[in-house]
Amino acid sequence: MDSLSEEELDAYIRARLALAGFDLAKLPEEADPESGVPTRAQALASLRVFVASTPGALSSWTPPATDAAHAQQESAPLIYPSIDEARGGRQ
Repeated sequence: MDSLSEEELDAYIRARLALAGFDLAKLPEEADPESGVPTRAQALASLRVFVASTPGALSSWTPPATDAAHAQQESAPLIYPSIDEARGGRQ
């Protein structure tokens, strides 16, 4: 598999953060030595390294479902649902 570009990683990171309810835009653009809060650029750089080194841990995480409309998003689709249903006794 080819590695993703920096822009693609940034888009992936922003999407995953949005799913988790975190807005990266809330981080400051300039460093604040008093609070020590990372800047947006620092956070993205750190997350790029993390995402590039631990894809398995990320691919298995899904946001918790709060209602029935979102519950179906938690389960991976079955490749052959008819075979799975037959094994479970449903026909």
